[in-house]
Amino acid sequence: MKKSSWFILTALLVFSLWSCSDNDEKSEDILVIDPVVEPEEPELPAACFTDTIRYDKENATAYNIEYPSLDPYGNPATLSGTIVIGDEIESDKRHARGMVLYNHFTVFQRDQCPSKGDVGIIMKVAGSKMFAVAADYYGFGVTEDQNQAYCISRANAQASVDALLAARELLKEKGYTWDDFLFNLGYSEGGQTSMGVLRLCTEKYPDIKFTHTVAGGGPYDIGETYRQLVSSHETSMPSTVISTLLAYNEYFDLGVDNGLLLKEPTLSNAGPMLLSMEYKREEIEGKLASTKIEEWLQPILFDFNSDLSLKFMNVFEQDNLSKGWTPRKEERIDIVHNRLDACVPFANSTQMAEFFRQQGFTIVESANGDRNPYADGHIYWHAITMPAMTKTLGAHEAGAIPFVVDLMQVICHYLNIKPWFTISAEDLKGI
Repeated sequence: MKKSSWFILTALLVFSLWSCSDNDEKSEDILVIDPVVEPEEPELPAACFTDTIRYDKENATAYNIEYPSLDPYGNPATLSGTIVIGDEIESDKRHARGMVLYNHFTVFQRDQCPSKGDVGIIMKVAGSKMFAVAADYYGFGVTEDQNQAYCISRANAQASVDALLAARELLKEKGYTWDDFLFNLGYSEGGQTSMGVLRLCTEKYPDIKFTHTVAGGGPYDIGETYRQLVSSHETSMPSTVISTLLAYNEYFDLGVDNGLLLKEPTLSNAGPMLLSMEYKREEIEGKLASTKIEEWLQPILFDFNSDLSLKFMNVFEQDNLSKGWTPRKEERIDIVHNRLDACVPFANSTQMAEFFRQQGFTIVESANGDRNPYADGHIYWHAITMPAMTKTLGAHEAGAIPFVVDLMQVICHYLNIKPWFTISAEDLKGI
């Protein structure tokens, strides 16, 4: 190799090494920013059947399910419920006349939720040759280790709608078919949930169309319910007022010490009697608190302008069903309420009817004798007066009788069938 060529090659090699070294030094001045990766939400298991409960006397079977939904905070959660299938459906090539979404009423004991076998009036639906679907709500069934989202209509409505969607998919997978009839039913807390289901479907699920809704004795406006009961200084079911305060305090993150809400001994009794989930409501009343509200509610909550009262009123208003949404004009609804209700004030029904009137619905009151609830945009307002029937069957519970009569008439009308069961006091326990 010539000296000139060797010199050129050496020079190129030195220049190359110098360039790499220079680039490495410069690279130290470059700030490398890793892209922000949002944490993925946990993927919940798909809906599935869990266990089966057979009811030979009723000729029906309850199939428990677990399904993906949301907790009261809006986070993904697995919830539970049940599907009741009568033997008539099995014998007719697995074909049903339709489906009922049943929203259960107030319960406190863990074994009172639908998936634990306390199906009550749900089982009666099986005789109409329809599927019955019922959610446990958050705080029962698979989530019984959590406090229940008592009377938080958005949380309970979401649980019910997701149970319905899960039931549809699971039943299809099992080869079941059904007609398009779909009924939305509930009394008391279930009545509130039924109306919450209508609001939720209007907002998020336009493809879910209900044939008819029957809602009875529901606290559609929790704020007005609270005002009226506190102003009257009395309630027939203190457990419901206390449970509402505890649930809204927890799930709306108010952070209020329960000692600022309740007096002793109710304060100390609330955990063992309400949150332990060991007792039924009828076992709690009288032991938890008296019907005289001033005996267990802190005085500051009787002042509706106090900061503490306003804090609760604000979150109550956020879940008010008698304002803030636009119902679909094709809805057909029965609203049933006892004027003498000492648990859920009748004003809830009055305000709900007025809300629908302002939305352009035709309100048909039971008193005028002109019943036509089966046209689109019609509300049949069944306002009745029924006194307490027994010591354990107060005016609120007595109001469930016309609720059951109405749901029977509604289903019979659409399915063109005759009444398939009679009402007994025992039936009212499962409403």
